[in-house]
Amino acid sequence: MGVAVEVPKGAETVTEGRIARWLVADGAAVKADQPLLELETDKATMEVPSPAAGVITILVKADQVVQVGAKIADIDPAGKPATAPVPTPTAAPPAAPAPKPSAEVKASPAAAAAIRNKDLDPTKIPGTGPGGRITKDDVLAFQSNLPAQLDGPKADEKSLTRVTAQVVPIPQPREDNPRETRQPMTMIRKRIAERLLESQNSTATLSTFNEADMSAIQDLRAKYNEKFEKKYGVKIGFMSVFVKAAVEALKAFPIVNARIDGTDIVQQHFYDIGVAVSTEKGLMVPVLRDADKKSFADIEKAIADVAKRARDGKVGIQEMQGGTFTITNGGIFGSMLSTPILNPPQTAILGMHSIQKRAVVVNDQIVIRPMMYLALSYDHRLLDGREAVQFLVRIKECLENPERMLFEV
Repeated sequence: MGVAVEVPKGAETVTEGRIARWLVADGAAVKADQPLLELETDKATMEVPSPAAGVITILVKADQVVQVGAKIADIDPAGKPATAPVPTPTAAPPAAPAPKPSAEVKASPAAAAAIRNKDLDPTKIPGTGPGGRITKDDVLAFQSNLPAQLDGPKADEKSLTRVTAQVVPIPQPREDNPRETRQPMTMIRKRIAERLLESQNSTATLSTFNEADMSAIQDLRAKYNEKFEKKYGVKIGFMSVFVKAAVEALKAFPIVNARIDGTDIVQQHFYDIGVAVSTEKGLMVPVLRDADKKSFADIEKAIADVAKRARDGKVGIQEMQGGTFTITNGGIFGSMLSTPILNPPQTAILGMHSIQKRAVVVNDQIVIRPMMYLALSYDHRLLDGREAVQFLVRIKECLENPERMLFEV
């Protein structure tokens, strides 16, 4: 009996996924717990490990959408891996001109026609379309860059590499309009779009703004960063300070840490802080569990670890569930000010922005200070303007006087 490889259940809301790619070949020998494939869901991309050691038979090809629990491969514990037969040595036959290898190259209908008309070798034409598909523009670029290709002898039609027009089940760009291309959304991007629309339609979102003088934080980093990194193996970042400041503000204003469930207000007596991470596949928000119990070093290590795994597509679905408050940092991309969108069912989200030196008045003197705009978007159904403003002021106070976070005053 073979051991079935099934689409794993990651979270209650995840019902299907797409096989992004197989990490092993059909008929290959695999080890127990060896990653077999990358599965893309609307939450994250994760690796699916082998349930047993043996030889794998792949039942569902890459790029297919599969339901949770579906069987996608078999592992035969007693199987033998597929190997190419070793030819018996024989006398070498007389040399003969080797025909061009027959292969199937993906090309658009217009590109396939152009290749046939010009008797070109499609295996030498780089494809820039979806999945490496050759477009008409690719053929034209190939001709212009390699004019010698057009002057060569005509190839025998029977020996030409077979070129087929690829039928793609998604709308494709017009071949006579090179100024636009079209590609399907990933499942993660689709889910992000749905969640953003859901947030706008299901919450009464308002935003309040303030600014913080980052001098004290920058001075602390300059003074202790070298010793901190030597002791803990990570640098002092801004995010750990903001996480700590958010926890202190949430403790002072517990309603911001609550959520609405139907007609009930659910008070949450724990502090699971979501930290938005930008990846090539979209924005992910892994959660730092019990952030109030973590030191600055613990938070920095956790953020570095989860950010790397998020960009590598190795964050588990469970790691992005159940946050009570979220922090997003548009400042790393140069944003001066923005209104972050709520992450339901959370009540509020804090936006960090770029630090800019500006002229400000301190003790009736105009001085230059590193300033950051802060934005708090909140659900007005649960949070009134007074609490929202005071909450953001509390964060400002913690940033400008970080010693307050040490003594919780």
